[in-house]
Amino acid sequence: MTLLYLLSFAFFVAYSGDSARQISRRSLSEWLLLSFLFFAASVILTGFILSALDLTATSPAWAGSVFVTATVLRLALVRITPQAQPWALGELLGDRRRTFAAWFSGLSGFLKGVFGLLFLTLGLIAVTNTLLVLFTVPNEWDSMTGHLNRVMQYLQRGSMAHFGGTNWNMDTYPKSVCTLQIYAYLMTGGFENAFKFIHFASYWMAALAVFGITQRLTRSLSASFFAGLAYALLPNVLMQSITTETDIVLTAYFSILLYFLFTYQQTRDNRYLHLAGMAFAVAYGHKVTFTLMLPSVFVIMIYTVFLAPNFGETVRRTVRLGVAIGLAMCLWTFPTGYIRNIQVFGHPIGPPTALKHQSVERAGTKKNLFIQGSRNVIRYAYDHVNLDGLRNAQFGLDANVAMRRPLVWLEDKLNLRLDEKTEFSIVPFTFNRRFEFYNANPYWGIFGFGLVWPLLFLTLLGVVRSRAHVFIGIAVLLHFAALSYSAAYDPFKGRYFISTGLMGALFLGLLFSNRRVDVSLPGRTLGKAWLGLVVVIGSLSALLAVFLNERCLPFSAYGRPSAFRAERIYQMTLFRPDTYVPYKRFDEMVPDSATVALGTINDDFEYPLYGKHLSRRLITINPFEKGVQPIPKEASYLFFSKNVIKPQPGDIRLGTDTTIKGLIVPGEDYYLRKLK
Repeated sequence: MTLLYLLSFAFFVAYSGDSARQISRRSLSEWLLLSFLFFAASVILTGFILSALDLTATSPAWAGSVFVTATVLRLALVRITPQAQPWALGELLGDRRRTFAAWFSGLSGFLKGVFGLLFLTLGLIAVTNTLLVLFTVPNEWDSMTGHLNRVMQYLQRGSMAHFGGTNWNMDTYPKSVCTLQIYAYLMTGGFENAFKFIHFASYWMAALAVFGITQRLTRSLSASFFAGLAYALLPNVLMQSITTETDIVLTAYFSILLYFLFTYQQTRDNRYLHLAGMAFAVAYGHKVTFTLMLPSVFVIMIYTVFLAPNFGETVRRTVRLGVAIGLAMCLWTFPTGYIRNIQVFGHPIGPPTALKHQSVERAGTKKNLFIQGSRNVIRYAYDHVNLDGLRNAQFGLDANVAMRRPLVWLEDKLNLRLDEKTEFSIVPFTFNRRFEFYNANPYWGIFGFGLVWPLLFLTLLGVVRSRAHVFIGIAVLLHFAALSYSAAYDPFKGRYFISTGLMGALFLGLLFSNRRVDVSLPGRTLGKAWLGLVVVIGSLSALLAVFLNERCLPFSAYGRPSAFRAERIYQMTLFRPDTYVPYKRFDEMVPDSATVALGTINDDFEYPLYGKHLSRRLITINPFEKGVQPIPKEASYLFFSKNVIKPQPGDIRLGTDTTIKGLIVPGEDYYLRKLK
């Protein structure tokens, strides 16, 4: 049966591509982006329907129904798409190969070196990351407590209905990404790493969108390739590409939305307003943090849609886009869980406790929010000026410390107290972040502070003239401000700035299209020297970000084994090392087919407890803020923390390592009780 499901999966990917070809213009990047969006949108809708029918875990239902949903969506989109000249994919691929060869052969020796290094770096990383996706287990904190944990609960229950998990994220996050993970998992015969497929594909789509948008803005292949390649090598983007974290998928949807908007601005073809509405709704249905992007999206819409020769045309465009967004949100946004959250918690995001932990309430008064939010702006600005990736190695860390000394001195002289004021911080700001923070959640590295930010400010100051990039620059700053003022400072925020970085990467195209800074023009020795230095350091940083990624090491380093060779429980508990011994003992003592009641806490990793074959049934008895519930009769084991349930004679103390210092969350003392 697995072979049949794999064939079904392959056919559906091909069907999504063929459907996109019926809607897309003759553009390779546009076809790929639309194929991805069509695939995701079809699977998400199918998942909502199957959940309502209690068929979430039924492979045959998935294998057939996705084609039905996709066909209905295809007919609807073709109906509202202007008839275009049919084109063949094979001919398009041949044309693009010839175009690429002609472009590269026409580059100067210097630029051949620049682009050759970027392509070589990306090639090495692509091979490495593909292997890491396929052959290493997921182990990110949020995935172990929430994201993958809830996917397994939905599979065990056969539905994505609200159930109340130990961690509040399990039941409050929008469920659209779960449909994509469940579909890939079932169609690959229960291949665990298929949970990562949508995230890895999102990485490539986001980089491709940067290429496509830059092509719309500059009509320059050099500008487009440089922007796309640089974005693909940003350390924070690379870190999420092989995980099951959610922000990389949101960034892909966001990038496709921007692509459609800028393509509409170039073509005035109404199909892109309809597609933009679809991308908007899918993005909003994916994660509520898309709300923080709305000011930026609105600014981009002003430039691409609302600016028109007359008021009447503005109204017509606005109404068409608004209707497209409204209809699409009914399909891809509202059903994903927001309405259910309102019914259960009284808020579309989740329970009040979780809101207070993350939101503006931590700042207190509006005046203090402005003060502390402004501090966050400076804190995140400081975090961006780092040799991320490179400082994973000692020589890079030494260089980073030396480079930042003037910035640290300046903060002290200005008495900004960035590290002293902590009331609007989840983890207090420090000039030298903890290794696990900058290793797993870096920012943009030298491509950011060496090129993106200087080009952005030169544009906003009018030194570099580009009307489109003025609007993009405002959008970047608005998203930066939204992240700074909307929530307490968090050193893990590098993962959120990948969407900001996507907009910022569009400025890199100016280096090959704007005469003020065009490095392809004769001379420009200083500019070429700086570009070469940034590319060399940026490429090395990207390689070190991947090869010295403590969370998923391709090779042994830091005294840790390669992720390819690491034992499963060890690899999954890297960020909770104190839990390794009790989790390992649990895995050895409890059969793979057992039903286990869980008396765990909000921050406990539950996903590893499902076992190597993800076959144990886990039942939460300490749901978030509801207190301990009765042990269900069907449970044959009870796994619990001493802080949740009091041990009794006969319980087996699994223990925890209380000698480990510097833990983000203090360790629990775990016990196992055999019930039958």
